[in-house]
Amino acid sequence: MIRTIALSLTALGLAACTFPQPWEADPASPVQWERRQENIERREAERQRLCAIIKTDTDRYRRDCRRPGDPIR
Repeated sequence: MIRTIALSLTALGLAACTFPQPWEADPASPVQWERRQENIERREAERQRLCAIIKTDTDRYRRDCRRPGDPIR
């Protein structure tokens, strides 16, 4: 009995991990699109700023700052 309950709870827990995550809905108005784009640009600028700071730490730079398609250095 306890084993069945434990297996059921484990199965439910693993099933919850496999469901796709909810996505962010597309903005509905031009103002929302503009805010979204500004947010994306702000996050990218912050990422580039932090990557410029850690560029001397080569291993961390490779791990945290490389993007797909970047040339291998």
